[in-house]
Amino acid sequence: MKHRIPLCAAVVLGGFLVAAAVGDPAPAKPAATHMNYTEKLATAEDAPKVSFDMVAVPGGEFLMGSPPTDPDRKPDEGPQVKVKVKPFWMAKTEISWDEFDLYFRLNNAQLEGADAAKDPAKKVDPAGPDAVSKPTMPYVDETYGHERDKHPAICMTHHAAMKYCEWLSKRTGKYYRLPTEAEWEYAARAGTTTPYGIKKDEKIDEYAWYKANSPDETHPRGTTYEGAKKKPNAFGLYDMQGNVMEWCLDHYVADAYTRFNANLKDGFSVGPAFKPTENKWFHVARGGHFKSEEKGLRLAARVASEKAWMRQDPQEPQSIWWLTTFDIIGFRVVRPVEDDDLKGLTSKVVKENDQIFSIK
Repeated sequence: MKHRIPLCAAVVLGGFLVAAAVGDPAPAKPAATHMNYTEKLATAEDAPKVSFDMVAVPGGEFLMGSPPTDPDRKPDEGPQVKVKVKPFWMAKTEISWDEFDLYFRLNNAQLEGADAAKDPAKKVDPAGPDAVSKPTMPYVDETYGHERDKHPAICMTHHAAMKYCEWLSKRTGKYYRLPTEAEWEYAARAGTTTPYGIKKDEKIDEYAWYKANSPDETHPRGTTYEGAKKKPNAFGLYDMQGNVMEWCLDHYVADAYTRFNANLKDGFSVGPAFKPTENKWFHVARGGHFKSEEKGLRLAARVASEKAWMRQDPQEPQSIWWLTTFDIIGFRVVRPVEDDDLKGLTSKVVKENDQIFSIK
């Protein structure tokens, strides 16, 4: 029997965004046009051509969080909640410096002292001024000694990742944003229910760069790696675990799943998300990183950003663009198949608003 695609309406309940399902709760089938594609970004004539791949992730249902039987489970990973996710595209790999530098370095008046004649990356952006603010000069080398070409961009704040998505959306005419926490876990699990999303006869080393396998001769404490050098998951996504942690859209709320479970529709929380606010802290990061222990790669593991991530920034006020000596975080983008109530959401962070904050 064929299922009809459910109609959905967005509502705000208990301080978080939920899309409430109406009618048949069966998962929506992706449209015929929902296929993998490559996004090509225009650059100056003599600058390298930059592109990235987007993977079509079908909509569906999954159990978010970890079960009480997981020995490494933390309190904020439960209670588990049944979630329904609409189809979307997700970047095949984490955003690399190749991509981020088009936003960060090209046509950026904030980079004081840069010599455009000696730096091809700073030649005039062919797309022209885009009215999206750009990062200031980092306090230290933003790569922290890791490789740059084709390696994940690192150490940017949640604000910077949000602004990149805003810039990318204007640059391409498509709706790009950070993944919600629910979208991230759904995509990472790719239909699996095990803690690491792999089969019993497989090893996590085949899928992730982490503490046990990331060190090399130059970086004895570990380092980042070029994307797509390990196995992809069942959806065709690479490095969802390890390499670098990934920013999610959501403001971090410790009892998020309890709140989601309190507002179910037909047994599901549909497209749940806690919208970020004007505050710099806290936001959700997922996936573990190249310095993580194996248990930090569990798909249900949640990390909340905190002010300590900038404790070595001596500037006053501290940067809203860059973390300091926190080289373990990056991000990837998603693009919903259908517009949603998150479209047009931009970062509202300003330097003066640096208080510790959590949603009540």
